[in-house]
Amino acid sequence: MGIGNIGIWQLLVVLLIVLLIFGSGKIKNLGKDLGGAFKGFRSAMNEVEETDRELRKSDSKDPGTPG
Repeated sequence: MGIGNIGIWQLLVVLLIVLLIFGSGKIKNLGKDLGGAFKGFRSAMNEVEETDRELRKSDSKDPGTPG
């Protein structure tokens, strides 16, 4: 049981090696940075959706220009 042909024990060994190389402090900082990036992305997507809603609302109020 694992991802593809990789089992649980292989994943644990890789995790242990990464922890030994980078240390827990750098991994914690990486997690914070990644979380901040996701939060910023989500915020930007919400702004885009809000702007899109406002544009659609203003388009529906505007009868348009004769073509």
